[in-house]
Amino acid sequence: MNFELNDTQRLVQRTAREFAERELAPRAAARDRSGEFPVRELQALADLGLLGVNIPEELGGSAAGVVSYSVAMEEIARGDASVSVAMAVTNMVGEVLVQFASDEVKRRLVPRLTSGAAVAGAFGLSEPQAGSDPAAMNTTAVRVPEGWRLDGNKQWITSGDRAGVLVIWAKTDRTAGARGISAFVVEGGTPGLSAGKHEDKMGLRGSSTVPLLLENCVIPEENLLGKLGGGLSVALAALDGGRVGIASQALGIGSAALDAARSYAKARVQFGRPIADNQAIQFMLADSATELDAARLLARRAAFRKERGQPYTREASMAKLYATEAAGRVCDRAVQIHGGYGYTREFPVERLMRDVRVSRIYEGTSEVQRIVIARQLRQA
Repeated sequence: MNFELNDTQRLVQRTAREFAERELAPRAAARDRSGEFPVRELQALADLGLLGVNIPEELGGSAAGVVSYSVAMEEIARGDASVSVAMAVTNMVGEVLVQFASDEVKRRLVPRLTSGAAVAGAFGLSEPQAGSDPAAMNTTAVRVPEGWRLDGNKQWITSGDRAGVLVIWAKTDRTAGARGISAFVVEGGTPGLSAGKHEDKMGLRGSSTVPLLLENCVIPEENLLGKLGGGLSVALAALDGGRVGIASQALGIGSAALDAARSYAKARVQFGRPIADNQAIQFMLADSATELDAARLLARRAAFRKERGQPYTREASMAKLYATEAAGRVCDRAVQIHGGYGYTREFPVERLMRDVRVSRIYEGTSEVQRIVIARQLRQA
């Protein structure tokens, strides 16, 4: 593995970084306060090719690869994590369609995601009683003359009220457990699909998170993704890739916190000298930089293996587990370095600490990542 980025990856990194610094970071605090959904920002990301980083060019994507996607996610999250989560899910939905949808569905829907016409993509797996245990879902899909009728409830759906393209999982055989789950693509605005109230979240407040109601929601036969009863395989493949994205997102949030802590430590004077001269502060900064570098290597390794078509389930879970927990520690240290100011909204580290917390929960909790890693070790 070459640890240096190639020309394409550096171009993606520079493009994402310049956009994040120019357009995202200056308004991140205001977006956090208002809860405004980043419609304009997502369209700008689409125009830059960042809503389909690993999508083939013939479907409107950039075809820049998984490492480029990881790099871009880190930079966008560094500017505003709320925007990065919508970007992550949209890229994720696009990749699911490329891998599992029919040619006709791909040609029709993937360019809507990459161009920004769909605004965003959404991923409907979780339900009120089915989070880490997807086999407990109650949403059903029944064959009807027009195709499939979906009925049920989904929970914690990022961009669910804005998305023009959604991937929804449902039971097609209630007696078959996990093997009775199938995956479908549903277009936003389909009759019978509606969104509930916005969740009043701790962080990522510029990202919309809603429950979904599917009530007599009829979709065409060809909207089945992959094989009937193969929905869990679709979900696991999507989640592996999604974990690379969330590891990269956590890296971006942690890097923003380290930048803020370092700048503050150099400027803040106590007892006649900058607090950066104190060994206690230096050790916190050193530990943070070291942990973020280690997390970055784990994320890049998982992205590299996925890009080469190699197994990467264990590597993705390791990256997601370590990066999210390390970024949480980095944000906590950044608040500590800021002292009382870090507990106020005057400084960005308060928002960063709130934003990073959910990264240990979504796309599979830290506990689930440990289960995945342990299972992979047992099978080795």
